[in-house]
Amino acid sequence: MTEDRRQDRPDQGSVEEAAAPEAAASEAGPEAGTDDVQMARAEADQYREHLQRLQAEFDNYRKRVLREQTSAVELAAQPVLRRLLEVLDDFDLALMHAEDRPDFDRFLHGVELVYAKLIDTLRSEGLERMEVQGKPFDPELHEALMQSGEGEGDPVVADVLRPGYTLKGRVLRPAGVRVERK
Repeated sequence: MTEDRRQDRPDQGSVEEAAAPEAAASEAGPEAGTDDVQMARAEADQYREHLQRLQAEFDNYRKRVLREQTSAVELAAQPVLRRLLEVLDDFDLALMHAEDRPDFDRFLHGVELVYAKLIDTLRSEGLERMEVQGKPFDPELHEALMQSGEGEGDPVVADVLRPGYTLKGRVLRPAGVRVERK
């Protein structure tokens, strides 16, 4: 036979006491229930409006950041292009003088000066030509365009067919090379 131990515990009330709040709510009538529902709906509407404002603010922020990043990238090239315009002006002058007086030696000297200026401009921006002649073949730095020799040794760069360049330490264009095995 089982005893009802609920009555012996002081922390639990009777079943009637537990049902008392529900009875009080039902005695208050249907008006009290609708007030709670209306308050909950008003609160939900506030949350929805707040969420919609946050979504709109975030969308505007995302669009603004994208515009700023695009503008920064476009403007980043501006100093380099300004310096390259100087090189372009020098080429224009060289071509104009070559038309007036076709002196090959002076024309060649002018082109060499313009070439040196172009190299200096690109070097100041971090462009470096890779020196690969005679070095072991590295597929990250070299592009094998030709291969010669049937030896078993490690491949070595025999000739540079197209120079390779790095930009601030990263490979911009691998060198096109002829590889030889000895």
